[in-house]
Amino acid sequence: MTGFPETGFPETGFPVTSQSGALTFAANDDEYLRELAEFVAIPSVSRDATPQTMLAAAHWLAAQLPFAVGRVEQTAGHPVARADWAGPPGAPTILVYGHYDVQPTGSAAEWRTPPFELIADGDVIHGRGVTDDKGPVYIVLAVARAFAEQNGGPPLTVKFLFEGEEEIGSPHLAGYVTEHAAELAADLVISADGAMWRPGEPSLSVGSKGLVSMDIIVEGATADLHSGRFGGTVANPLHALSQVLASLHHPDGSVAVTGFYDGIAPLTPERRREIASVPFDDTAYLTGLGLSEAHGEPGYTTLERLWERPTLEINGISGGGKYTVIPHLAVGSVSCRLVPGQDPDAVIARITAHVSRQQTPGVEVRVRADEARVPAYTIAPDHPAIRAAAAALEVVYPGQPVLLAKIGGTLPATDLFERVLGAKTLFFSFSTSDENLHAPNEFLRTSRLREGMRAWEVLWRLLSAGPHQLVVNAAPGGNTVA
Repeated sequence: MTGFPETGFPETGFPVTSQSGALTFAANDDEYLRELAEFVAIPSVSRDATPQTMLAAAHWLAAQLPFAVGRVEQTAGHPVARADWAGPPGAPTILVYGHYDVQPTGSAAEWRTPPFELIADGDVIHGRGVTDDKGPVYIVLAVARAFAEQNGGPPLTVKFLFEGEEEIGSPHLAGYVTEHAAELAADLVISADGAMWRPGEPSLSVGSKGLVSMDIIVEGATADLHSGRFGGTVANPLHALSQVLASLHHPDGSVAVTGFYDGIAPLTPERRREIASVPFDDTAYLTGLGLSEAHGEPGYTTLERLWERPTLEINGISGGGKYTVIPHLAVGSVSCRLVPGQDPDAVIARITAHVSRQQTPGVEVRVRADEARVPAYTIAPDHPAIRAAAAALEVVYPGQPVLLAKIGGTLPATDLFERVLGAKTLFFSFSTSDENLHAPNEFLRTSRLREGMRAWEVLWRLLSAGPHQLVVNAAPGGNTVA
């Protein structure tokens, strides 16, 4: 996933259930950490890992689910790991989703520990992917194994789908899910990906931002030029790119692309009051980032911008280097986080039109949009799955109200599952948004492993029977195992 701070809604007020877990988990964490270390050691960076590496990660997952016919299947890109586990006749069906791919590590010099070694450090464990999304996926695997060993099976039918391209926008997942829609049919998708808002309170996410990304490419001469021999006589692509990128925003921080904000509903006074009621210290937020002043779209608080407003960010610039040339090529990488009401294709078209209107004599400028285009996703705060998940968290965190939140990052599969399978996605992750997702020194709080295992167990039981039982989808294949 793409993991960032999230938004607060009022506390759920859902009644605390007396449902408690019955499974027994290991007496200490040694076995869990050893197995998770195997998973983390596979450098499954979807952007540039070898096919053999990605296949190894998928096979590792499939091997953890022999009781559910774990297997690896090919897509047009990296493979998926699949499994199907039949529950009692007539029981609801869930599809558990997660991903085994991870982000690049960035500069090794910024890591305090080797990125692909699981290192325990007090009450946390470090390693690339440990919180996004290998640790949260491992939690589900451990729960499934406990059900198999101690109960002989799950309380409901469980299908598993773990992909290897989430961190690059899931470009080939749509084709695979569409082709296998009947096999993947479920009454609810539960995502191990996502993140709780902050470590001090349990939370559930009721939405995530969409995403589009692109490169703005500026080309000049056919090759790099000596800056002394040719300087001052030809256009510099880096100069032109800098001008184009600067034109994307007004000085006050708002996006200057015409039509970028089209379709977004205004924040209601009620929603603004809800956000204002969430405890948040702007000064502490900025201090933690090494900053003293916030900056962004005017007319909104920091939380409102984080949670309810779209963004356009420049993620990187490449071209030339620390040597005396005029580069022939300059590239700016840009991404946008989208909110409900924005159409990804329309946003790309408007940015492309904006770039084409800039005056850049002596160079050629074009926009190359990435393939993945993900709209924002929401699930109603009063959805039955949210109520069941809140009840499960209240068992694991007694006396702590469950906060409903929005994810500032993007989970590409959510919109796909709703369109193709007709199923909503429940985010049920035990990652936390402050655990350096996508950054050096990624970590996971070790306590989250056991908390997550108990919560997943309770959730499965709640969804299988009683007042929180899922309504079985009447669509063909909704409660079948291939």
